[in-house]
Parts: sequence; structure tokens; C-alpha cells
Amino acid sequence: MPKIRYNNIDNVSTDKTLKEFKQWREQRRSKVKDYSYTVPKHPPELDYLHANRDDTSITWIGHSTFFIQYYGLNIVTDPVWAEKMGFQRRLGAPGIPIQDIPPLDVILISHSHYDHLHLASLRKLITAKTLLIVPDGLKRKMIRKGFHRCQEMKWWDHMTLGGVKITFVPAQHWTRRTLFDTNTSHWGGYVLEQSHLATPSATESAATTSDPDQSSAESEKNETAKESGGPPVLYFVGDTGYFQGFKTIGERFDIGVTLMPIGAYDPEWFMTSQHVTPEEALQGFVESGSQLMVPMHYGTFKLADDTPKEALDRLEVERERLGIGKERIRVLGHGETLRIHHEQGKQD
Repeated sequence: MPKIRYNNIDNVSTDKTLKEFKQWREQRRSKVKDYSYTVPKHPPELDYLHANRDDTSITWIGHSTFFIQYYGLNIVTDPVWAEKMGFQRRLGAPGIPIQDIPPLDVILISHSHYDHLHLASLRKLITAKTLLIVPDGLKRKMIRKGFHRCQEMKWWDHMTLGGVKITFVPAQHWTRRTLFDTNTSHWGGYVLEQSHLATPSATESAATTSDPDQSSAESEKNETAKESGGPPVLYFVGDTGYFQGFKTIGERFDIGVTLMPIGAYDPEWFMTSQHVTPEEALQGFVESGSQLMVPMHYGTFKLADDTPKEALDRLEVERERLGIGKERIRVLGHGETLRIHHEQGKQD
């Protein structure tokens, strides 16, 4: 039986020829990059994170890995605590040592690239109660690797776990782990929102539902959580190039906080279909209607030719050009925690 191959919206291709790879390699030899700037490291607030059951908290581990506390659930995104990625050493230590992560309810995988899915890290994090959520096409492989409590989702599928509704949303990317499995599983991001159909219990989950059209009741933006002081809708973008999906996702959800990639974009002629530039990241942020952006996917691994300082500098220049308030872009250090108190609707 032939393998299913997944595509982007409008069949946008991310394929590159051998000639293009050689051209990038030749250009790379002439570039001199300054990596003296490193992402600041913050002592993690371990006592708070282990005790917290009320606030929404977002702690940056590095790259696309976050430890998130959301409406009673402990969640990790794209777990990578690896010291190396290929031949490249990590630029900064993980924000929280893996042994200090509080027990997890959910792990969200955006796609199967090695810098987003590190099996050794996953094995250290998984417990009997942890649910692993992966894109369509990846569950079979994860079960073969020994991860049996696994749920896969198609674009726009959603499920309820405790009091949290988790929706898998599109991105523009690709995936591969071997020479033979290119695009045999999908890629995307996740939206977290308070569910009004369930009570907050990390041990109770509802079946995944595919609902591409959405009923009128579900397609209304979630104002109830905002009015009641509940958690903001959180959008973990995953790994993506710029695409019209940002606007579509913003039309379906009243997004409060977006975790948005800004790195691995240089050279742009090579990376454009698969990674946003800092300018495109802000464009997607604006089009999604989100209130707050937390940059990610920079400062941990040398995946392309841009540096962490270049990404942050371009982000700041574009923020000023667009007139976006400085308070709406929250740049975290490794190990730093953004706290959102529901009752006041304020951040720390």
C-alpha cells in the first residue's frame, strides 16, 4: 500500500534541488557571523511551577520547547533537550533541566523534524498519565517507538482534555526523519482554549472530532473565557513559512497569546517557504488578531545563517515600523516564565 504524502495549503512546495543546496553551501563560506550574543538564561521558578494550579504560565526551554501550564494541565511543546543537533552544539542550556520539569499531562508535537521531536527527551518526560498528541500519520511510528498513549490529529481536529480544548491547526512546512519518510506525516500548530463542555480534570478526555466547517456556536470567538477571567486562547504556531492560514486561524479563534517562530530564515531565497522572517512573523501575528506575541525558534541551534541578534534586531525594527506597542511583544530568556493571572487578566 503506497504511503500517504501530506501537502501544504494550495500545495505550496518546500522542495529544494541539489543545485540549490550547493548554492547555499557556497554562499555560506563567504559569510562571517557574530554569535557572541546569547539568549539570557534565567533561574527557573521551580517552586512556583510545581505548586501552580491557577495561573496560565509559559516558560521558554529553548527553540520551540515550552513548558506551559494551562487550566490545570502541565504541557510541553516539541520536547528537545538534546545537547547537539547534527554536528551543531546547542547555543544555550535548556531553560529548565529535564529532570526538574513537573509531571506532564500532555506533550504536543508539531511535526517530526529532529529539532522538534527528540525521542530521548520524550522518553525522559513521558509517564503513564502523559498523553502524546501528534500530527496525522505519526502515531504508528510513535507506537513502534514505545509511546502507546498517543493520539494523532488532522488539521482542524480538536479534542477536550479536562477543561481544555486542543485544536490542531495548519502550518506551512514539511517533514522528514529518514530518506524514505518525507511528508508521510503532517505538520501544524496547536490552539489551546478553555472548554465550556468539560470540567477541569487532567484524567478525563473526550474523543477527537474533525470539524472543518465548524458549527455556528463553535465558530464564534471565545469571549466567555475573557469575560469570566479565564485563560487566554493560546496559539503555538509550530514551524512555518508565511501563509494565509494565519488569517484563517485568527478568524476562528480569539487568540490571546501567540508563540511565534522568528529564526532560521537566512538565506531567505532558500528558507522562505518553510520559515518566516521576523517581518513575516509580525505580519502573521497581526493577521491572526493575537494580543501578545512570544518569539521562539531562535537562539538554540544553528539551523540557518541568521544569528539570534539579527532575528531580534529585525523584529524590533519591524515592530516600530508597524506601530505595534512594545508591551505586545514579550521576549523571554531561557528559563523565564510569563505568568498570566486569570482573575486580573494581567501578565508578570
